[in-house]
Formats: sequence, C-alpha cells, structure tokens
Amino acid sequence: MKKTVTILLASLLTVIVGCASYEPLVSMRGADVAAPDKAPAPTKYMGARPGTQPTVARTYAQQPPVIPHAVDNFDEVTLTENQCMDCHGPDNYVKKNSPKLGDSHFVAATKAFDASRHVCTSCHVPQADAPALVENRFIGNIK
Repeated sequence: MKKTVTILLASLLTVIVGCASYEPLVSMRGADVAAPDKAPAPTKYMGARPGTQPTVARTYAQQPPVIPHAVDNFDEVTLTENQCMDCHGPDNYVKKNSPKLGDSHFVAATKAFDASRHVCTSCHVPQADAPALVENRFIGNIK
C-alpha cells in the first residue's frame, strides 16, 4: 500500500510540475478559455418587408422553408392571432402572392388548421444575410 501511494504521489507531482511549463489553454477562436464568448454582431434580415425578396431554395425535400423577410416587427404569435396566416393562410395566399401554408400544418381528416403547429418560427427561421460562422460544404439532395 505504501509503495502504491508513493508511486501515485510521484506521478501526480510529475504531472503538476510538467503542467507548469505549458502555455495556458486557448480556444480555437483564439480567446482565453475562461473568457466569456463574444456575441456576434446583429445582422439584418434579407428582406425588410414581406414580398420584396425571392424565396430561398431548399436543400432537401422535407426542409421547412426559411423566411425571406424580417419577422421582428410581427406581433406575438398565439393560438388566436398569427400574422403569418394573414399572407400564407389558405384564404389569402393567392391575393397576397405568397407561398401557401403546407398541408402538414392541417389536420388531415378535417382540413382545419392544426393548433399544435401555430408557432411558425419553431421550424421556419428568418434568413439573415450573414457570413457563415464555420465552413460548410453541405450539398443538398434537391437538384
């Protein structure tokens, strides 16, 4: 037991002394690991107003389409009030010349709007004109 403890303490002391000569840990971004992450600068949405920007192409078949306009000035989306439906709902999409709400947003049997899918930005995100944070070589399967 004494020999095991002695070897363990000697190993620990070697590690401690050896670590003292190393440089402090630095993240891949070049900042000190203990420093808080710096928030990226705010970016503008691609289209300031709905209908002023072309739709963004999807990269795979079941991808929820991105929103090509700003939504920060929209009212809060609730079960009773949803500004997205004003343009994309089945009653208005033709008049507003906007993409129609997908069939997956409706209850199949009654064709009524599915209230469990009323928070649009849980799947659909506004498209911002921002540089990529990391390199991305993803190639979609839509041709």
